[in-house]
Amino acid sequence: MSAVPGPAPRPAARAPQAGRGRRARPLRRGPSTTPSERLGWFLAVAAPVVFLAVFFAWPVASLLARGLAPQGALDLSGFVEVLARPRTWRIIRQTLLQASAATAICVLLGLPGACVLYRRRFPGRDLLRAVVTVPFVLPSVVVGIAFHALVTRGGPLGGVADGALDGSVLTVVAALVFFNYGLVVRMVGTMWSRLDPRAVEAARTLGASPWRAFYTVTLPSLAPTIAAAASLTFLFCATAYGVVLVLGGTGIGTIETEIYVLTAQYLDLRAAAVLSVLQLLVIAAVLWLTERTRRASQAWLRLHLDVPPTRLRRADLPALALTLMVVAGLLIGPVVVLLARSLRRGGQWTLANYTDLSTTGGRNALLVTVWQAAGNSLRVAAAAAVIALAIGTAVSLVVSRRPRSPWLRRGVVLLDSVFMLPLGVSAVTVGFGFLITLTRPPLVLTRSWWILPLAQAVVAVPLVVRTLLPALRAIDPRQREVAAALGAGPGRVLATVDGPHLLRAGGLAAGFALATSLGEFGATSFLARPQTPTLPVVLYRLIGSPGAQNQGMGLAAGVVLAAGTAAIMLACERVQTMHLRRSREPVRLPATREERP
Repeated sequence: MSAVPGPAPRPAARAPQAGRGRRARPLRRGPSTTPSERLGWFLAVAAPVVFLAVFFAWPVASLLARGLAPQGALDLSGFVEVLARPRTWRIIRQTLLQASAATAICVLLGLPGACVLYRRRFPGRDLLRAVVTVPFVLPSVVVGIAFHALVTRGGPLGGVADGALDGSVLTVVAALVFFNYGLVVRMVGTMWSRLDPRAVEAARTLGASPWRAFYTVTLPSLAPTIAAAASLTFLFCATAYGVVLVLGGTGIGTIETEIYVLTAQYLDLRAAAVLSVLQLLVIAAVLWLTERTRRASQAWLRLHLDVPPTRLRRADLPALALTLMVVAGLLIGPVVVLLARSLRRGGQWTLANYTDLSTTGGRNALLVTVWQAAGNSLRVAAAAAVIALAIGTAVSLVVSRRPRSPWLRRGVVLLDSVFMLPLGVSAVTVGFGFLITLTRPPLVLTRSWWILPLAQAVVAVPLVVRTLLPALRAIDPRQREVAAALGAGPGRVLATVDGPHLLRAGGLAAGFALATSLGEFGATSFLARPQTPTLPVVLYRLIGSPGAQNQGMGLAAGVVLAAGTAAIMLACERVQTMHLRRSREPVRLPATREERP
């Protein structure tokens, strides 16, 4: 008996295969964006762009136009004239040589420091990390005064080579290394702490020596971050202003100090504009290199883990000894000398330099007391930090996104690069540009108190962005997708996924913004009024005035300013360390009924 044929079975549905036929339509990821949320993202882009255009691009472009188009028509003959001067090439050569030498020393000394401070665990490591980080945000005028006290007559190194270190290139390079050593240690160390140790362990198992394993496995992984740290260090060294102005005087200069001399002393805006353009071209090239290396570094981070540090080993003792020597001799030594010399006057130990900080007139060169200037600096720095945090947070949220459209991706990269330009453009150019552009309607701010916070915020915004971006870029995009798939709107996703990371990195970003604004000197030296100066302006005025009282008060004011910025950074570093420890603690579940005693 034949079987009765039944209905033909339906063919099984095929799962779409990658690369064949039409691509499957992506699943809907949560609710659609509301008009208010679209408005929020628009403002997150528009507000920072308007801020940068009005308070950075407009002043800089106006100053360049005054120099390159004095009669309203572009005149490039100034390039030929300025580049034909022997002094111009001497200044360019000094800038490049000093920046290159300081960068090479920072990288060579920073690699051992990054290893022991971020890959190893030992008592006092967190304190050493904080001490290494603090110099990066110290006011440049304070650092210049500290190294000047170290090498001038009466200092520990004042008698070396008959005082030849005073005003020498070697002293300037040492001060630049003091500033940027911590930057290299922090950038490379953060990357090193995320490398998967199993690759090195496999190389050791196959017979490679520790040095060969480092050279063949670890160093290639760190190479993009080392290149990025070196390029940023070169950028900061090439644009150093206050430290070179204090240590170099008229004999040693950089493009930054030359722009100051041409604008403030000679009013040669044409030559200053030419040098500003040359500096901008160099900085643009460095930022392009930094962006390329950052992309390579980000690609490596996708493959590695965030691993806890290991115990200190005997093989790490040379690196630890070198790091301790650098911290004690290069970072702490000049500050200790500054403190000791601030307690002496006329060859005797005294507190007169500190008690005179409350006086004006007489034999000192002040119109207001140092404490009044310090209070004004705190108010200005607090306002600048709030502005920088608001603008920097908006930029970081936009730049950290990974849009699917290639045009939007290019726009994100361009926005990131544009907001790094204030790091490389002369602060003197920004300050002088403020005086040119903000003296007439629609913005008359030269007599307003807000001109200083706005100028300092322009300088602080890039540091805020660079501090917040790594935390936001470390977020796995799938976390946002899962939250959206569970019904969370874009605003709730932003608050629940990005919010905790922003809060964790926001404390350190606020510290950077506050400390940087507190010690800003380049633009402030042009904009501060005599009745309401900031502490760095008062400090430079005291050091530049004759007399033992002015010099001693300058040293004491430098200690006060250094202590304030250091306290801010140490507090922020402490808060961030506590947050990291809490995030790494295992979650303890409540005991079950059977486990309870």
